[in-house]
Amino acid sequence: MTIARIIAGRAEAAIVSAGPDLTVREVIALLAERRIGALPIMDGDRAIGIFSERDVLYCIARDGAAVLDQPVRTVMTSPPITASPDTSILGALSLMTRRRIRHLPVTEGERVVGFVSIGDLVKHRIDAISQEAEAMRSYIQMA
Repeated sequence: MTIARIIAGRAEAAIVSAGPDLTVREVIALLAERRIGALPIMDGDRAIGIFSERDVLYCIARDGAAVLDQPVRTVMTSPPITASPDTSILGALSLMTRRRIRHLPVTEGERVVGFVSIGDLVKHRIDAISQEAEAMRSYIQMA
């Protein structure tokens, strides 16, 4: 199973993102408004960074409240770690665990075609395991 299966049916236009010149304050407001933990920082169709709740904590702890009026490009995590649509779900989970990240832009070449969280991947994995268990129960009952 691949990430393509998770992002299938999601519109690319539905990806919540921000430009690099927005202020940290504006991007934090967007995270809060949309109730999301991270978003890609985009230059056209290309992700040039990620800004997450962790970035908020780190930059405020390091620079204080003055950072809120700086462009998000100065504090985003860059370059972003990405995955392709043909990355397996287990491969993506492994990557996220190794790199200690919770969000991945999904790219084809340099173009962002999706954005997934570790929660998306875990939910998909649990659903698949549940379906396999149900199929096994049905098979055992029929035997």
